Amino acid sequence: MRTLKDAAIGDTVTVKRIHGEGALKRRIMDMGITKGVQVYVRKVAPLGDPMELTLRGYELSLRRDDCELIEVEE
Repeated sequence: MRTLKDAAIGDTVTVKRIHGEGALKRRIMDMGITKGVQVYVRKVAPLGDPMELTLRGYELSLRRDDCELIEVEE
């Protein structure tokens, strides 16, 4: 299983599934990360956290712990 946390800078991936439950899963979905959405990895902070992503025409910074819950495919 490949997660968003494993994606490298410059990769464009498609969200396959969101793991987790309850409020955390709802928060991720409210940010626009839903099944089938393409996500472009723009930058990663020097210490690796957070990741800067582009999706649905806007930029989003997401912690690596949250990225680990998002299953992606090429």
